[in-house]
Amino acid sequence: MKDSLKKMLEHNNIFVEHQMYKKYEASKYPDKKIAILSCMDTRLTELLPAALGLKNGDVKLIKNAGAQIMHPYDSTMFSLIVAIYELGVDTVMVIGHDECGGEHLNGKQMIEKMIAHDISKQTIEKINQTQKNIEQWLTGFCDVEKSVHSTVEMIQKHPLIHKEIEVYGFVMCPKTGALRAVE
Repeated sequence: MKDSLKKMLEHNNIFVEHQMYKKYEASKYPDKKIAILSCMDTRLTELLPAALGLKNGDVKLIKNAGAQIMHPYDSTMFSLIVAIYELGVDTVMVIGHDECGGEHLNGKQMIEKMIAHDISKQTIEKINQTQKNIEQWLTGFCDVEKSVHSTVEMIQKHPLIHKEIEVYGFVMCPKTGALRAVE
């Protein structure tokens, strides 16, 4: 087991033993009735909640690569629909960020890395034929604001999202936490 994982598990035992979890107790229903779709970037782990003044229980926080919805029926959209219809969310914020790793991803280069890690070309070809174009799927976006706008638009136009849901797009600076609105 990796040392960093071992240390995390040791910390977890202490955390539970000393009841350190008590200060994080919250309902499963978000107090602010907001869901935030954000990038999984490590710089946003603590910065985003701190920059927005959030505490545990305030919002539903959904994170993925690039804060994108790539298909109208993917797991991210599923999470938003559950948040809306089961957990009382009435507002969605899509928050991308500057210097995103999803920007300019090269699907062809990523496939080469897979092959270098013993993923066979035959596996990739089979997926390309039966599921999806992997190179296209793994290719990033060129403009974070356009990507956020596209995701906002997909949520707003989704046939299972009712029109009373408010959807907003933002881009965060990963150094300062400053937000700018995306029109």
